[in-house]
Amino acid sequence: MLPSGAWAKRKPRGRRLGWVRSDARGTMWAGQEGLHHPHPHTVVRCPSSSSSSVSCSGDSEEEDMGLLEVSVTDIKPPAPELGPMPDGLSPQQVVRRHILGSIVQSEGSYVESLKRVLQDYRNPLMEMEPKVLSARKCQVVFFRVKEILHCHSMFQIALSSRVAEWDSTEKIGDLFVASFSKSMVLDVYSDYVNNFTNAMSIIKKACLTKPSFLEFLKRRQVCSPDRVTLYGLMVKPIQRFPQFILLLQDMLKNTPRGHPDRLSLQLALTELETLAEKLNEQKRLADQVAEIQQLTKSVSDRSSLNKLLTSGQRQLLLCETLTETVYGDRGQLIKSKERRVFLLNDMLVCANINFKPANHRGQLEISSLVPLGPKYVVKWNTALPQVQVVEVGQDGGSYDKDNVLIQHAGAKKASAVGQAQNKVYFGPPRLFQELQDLQKDLAVVEQITFLISTLHGTYQNLNMTVAQDWCLALQRLMRVKEEEIHSANKCRLRLLLPGKPDKSGRPISFMVVFITPNPLSKISWVNRLHLAKIGLREENQPGWLCPDEDKKSKAPFWCPILACCIPAFSSRGLSLQLGALVHSPVSCPLLGFSAVSTSLPQGYLWVGGGQEGAGGQVEIFSLNRPSPRTVKSFPLAAPVLCMEYIPEPEEGESGDESHVATEPSATVHPTICLGLQDGSILVYGSVDTGTQCLATCRSPGLQPVLCLRHSPFHLFAGLQDGTLAAYPRTSGGVPWDLESPPVCLTVGPGPIRTLLSLEDAVWASCGPRVTVLDATSLQTQQSFEAHQDEAVSVTHMVKAGSGVWMAFSSGSSIRLFHTETLEHLQEINIATRTTFLLPGQKHLCVTSLLICQGLLWVGTDQGVIVLLPVPRLEGIPKITGKGMVSLNGHCGPVAFLAVATSILAPDILRSDQEEAEGPRAEEDKPDGQAHEPAPAPASHVGRELTRKKGILLQYRLRSTAHLPGPLLSVREPAPADGSALEHSEEDGSIYEMADDPDVWVRSRPCTRDAHRKEICSVAIISGGQGYRNFGSAPGGSGRPAPCGETDSALLIWQVPLTL
Repeated sequence: MLPSGAWAKRKPRGRRLGWVRSDARGTMWAGQEGLHHPHPHTVVRCPSSSSSSVSCSGDSEEEDMGLLEVSVTDIKPPAPELGPMPDGLSPQQVVRRHILGSIVQSEGSYVESLKRVLQDYRNPLMEMEPKVLSARKCQVVFFRVKEILHCHSMFQIALSSRVAEWDSTEKIGDLFVASFSKSMVLDVYSDYVNNFTNAMSIIKKACLTKPSFLEFLKRRQVCSPDRVTLYGLMVKPIQRFPQFILLLQDMLKNTPRGHPDRLSLQLALTELETLAEKLNEQKRLADQVAEIQQLTKSVSDRSSLNKLLTSGQRQLLLCETLTETVYGDRGQLIKSKERRVFLLNDMLVCANINFKPANHRGQLEISSLVPLGPKYVVKWNTALPQVQVVEVGQDGGSYDKDNVLIQHAGAKKASAVGQAQNKVYFGPPRLFQELQDLQKDLAVVEQITFLISTLHGTYQNLNMTVAQDWCLALQRLMRVKEEEIHSANKCRLRLLLPGKPDKSGRPISFMVVFITPNPLSKISWVNRLHLAKIGLREENQPGWLCPDEDKKSKAPFWCPILACCIPAFSSRGLSLQLGALVHSPVSCPLLGFSAVSTSLPQGYLWVGGGQEGAGGQVEIFSLNRPSPRTVKSFPLAAPVLCMEYIPEPEEGESGDESHVATEPSATVHPTICLGLQDGSILVYGSVDTGTQCLATCRSPGLQPVLCLRHSPFHLFAGLQDGTLAAYPRTSGGVPWDLESPPVCLTVGPGPIRTLLSLEDAVWASCGPRVTVLDATSLQTQQSFEAHQDEAVSVTHMVKAGSGVWMAFSSGSSIRLFHTETLEHLQEINIATRTTFLLPGQKHLCVTSLLICQGLLWVGTDQGVIVLLPVPRLEGIPKITGKGMVSLNGHCGPVAFLAVATSILAPDILRSDQEEAEGPRAEEDKPDGQAHEPAPAPASHVGRELTRKKGILLQYRLRSTAHLPGPLLSVREPAPADGSALEHSEEDGSIYEMADDPDVWVRSRPCTRDAHRKEICSVAIISGGQGYRNFGSAPGGSGRPAPCGETDSALLIWQVPLTL
């Protein structure tokens, strides 16, 4: 890439990408970036349209985007080298030098790989006679490689200049910004990424049809020093920006605040993250198109499925290879086979994977050089609303069992027993029935125990000790059975699908059982099936519009999906105004796999509001199911203006005082703080602890409490008169000392409208100014003007990365400020995003802000909600796209936007073997061996015992083991050699597929570290007056709103689980 100030002479023709400019001499020169070019006479020229030279991207005008051909491949700039390390460097400076060395080495290796693609593959193929690959196909396969090489050759030249002067300047961030913020980089890489699948398919086809081409690839690979294949070289541009991001993150961690390179590094991280996100999205879309095309090829042209797939309305949401299993009526495995399952936005398709290589050996050779895509044969497809997920033990309340005959896929006919008893065998046999049998047997044994206690004689194996052992044995067996039920759900996806009716016209449904590669995959399937169904509802078709795509609707699945609209208050008679909302997360281990995958984030929503001049109201909703329900509501003396959720303090968060609270009674539970219109501050316990009011106090001067925020050391209250009240943290059941007078700081003459708590500072707004206070000492560090108009107030502040977005009391603009330098970095006018939705509406005001998962949510006074993309990493959260506008909104101003998140318990992701090994097994093993799969024992029971160490199915009566005579045990003890274990059908049936070599023989990796990843469930809640769909015409046949236009309503959007 050329440095920012590099210029070159060119002709104005066609489309131009502004990254190379010219001066009168037509030579490159070092500009204001301070990069001294080592080759001042290298001419950067642009081929004219009549030029006979072949442009890098091909001969056609269409392919030649007017990019500049820069002949730099022969230039050999001096390799960037760091000089000897000076004395007296700080540890951070030493680390920064090492990271710079990694950047230089990584970039050198990348440039060499690109040169190898051209010199070892493209050039010989172009010059070869007779040609094994036509010139046109060569152009397609190596499309844009030359331009990418030019970008990075220029970047490498500029990098060597920076390296030479590193010890005096220590700056690298601005070079990345200058090099990779240009539109040409995105265009060239986009072309490459979009073309990658096409290039690989050409190579694959040539390998299958031209032995000489396959021989050429093999020869080149053998001759290369590192044995990297052509595919291995060509995939590197796709991986380049994630590598850069990791290196810059390391550099930023070791760059102290106030360093001249810090802001540049943050901006560079933002540019690279944005670039990588765009390329990832384009790669995903290209892969999606390729998968659908591959599927379409397997369907006959005349079929209805072909018409559906080629209509262009289908989007691929999820696609994975799963193992279909068929069980007999006693739970024995009959057969298993791999299937490719496609979840489209409105249908589910299952296909056989059809490998038909010319010869098996040839297939392996080719797949080692370039990945081969399988061909499919469609087995069945069904409309999404008719697909149901059925868990083990689920009674099937969602379908009419009396009128639906259920048959297993692959079974010849429905089981006669199943028809007679109206029971369904869900893969593993009768687990719940067996558990009930054990419970009944335990009741009987308890009765026997009572009878034994009445015996007058003394008998060796018939006494109270033995009877209690029987009870313990049965209780242990019940625990094992419960674990089997849990494990049966972990990697088994059971789908109930509609079949053809029988002769009497009764509908027949058939059950399909898939084994997923790991628990994460199962959760992903259940979650996406659930959300795809919600996405088909009328209000989500479409749910969002993209102004930058000619009002084209965005696919509902890739946006937040409107899950429900509910009245905010149960008392309809009062016209209560919304004040605030918080989410109190609660982990519920009793939820099943499907519930976890489909329900809203676990916990409770606290909604507060009231009526001006009258009382207040709090409504609490439970989210532990797909739709919220009210669990409690209570009145208050005055309207609720603000709320703050205070989680349990983390270890060491509350300083030295945390060691004081050693008594169990002093445990600090999560609390919810409420600020009222009459100046009251109330602290409530969570729903689990009875929602009792733990403490209350009045603000100084009884001033209305407009905002509340907490830090590890204080609870801050922003008051109407411009005072900031700080209540210190205390040990005990109530986390804050509300009895003593608070520390009061005067921030300004007007009301404190919003507070923001950062790691080491608190920002308080008063009018157009923002004051920054030290979070510990409460000393004012500095203040700055966020808006030039004295009559305007800062009303909202949200932080992401190293920036804070602010909204104001008037005007439709939002502004971005840097958290460290307080510099104003960006301003966005929201009104321009909503003009096509609200024609003629010139005055728009922002009434709420929220940042969540790389999206900035903006609520307006017209009830419209705008979504803008922002980077997620620790860079600057600049808005980089036009964003989207929701077609679902409110009839009045959006009072608040809040997020509900919950983390799924990591235990649910542990595979069976990891549970068996337990933490001790991991500790005992040396590094690198903690997650090696154990060899599968020969028998099912042996397998069971190997897996469930410490939970033995064969319970041994230890209390009577020393006595002579046979032991009364639940099962006979195993023979010493372990060779003649007897077992029934169900032994190990829960786990047989997990250990079955057929499942893993095709080298599908099992995610051993799945339980280390967190699964985050997220929902966004907006509150405002009524519900309005901006997409439907007035008087149209839209879904009836659940509440009136003036009633306060909550809209809840669900976001796909982040896995």
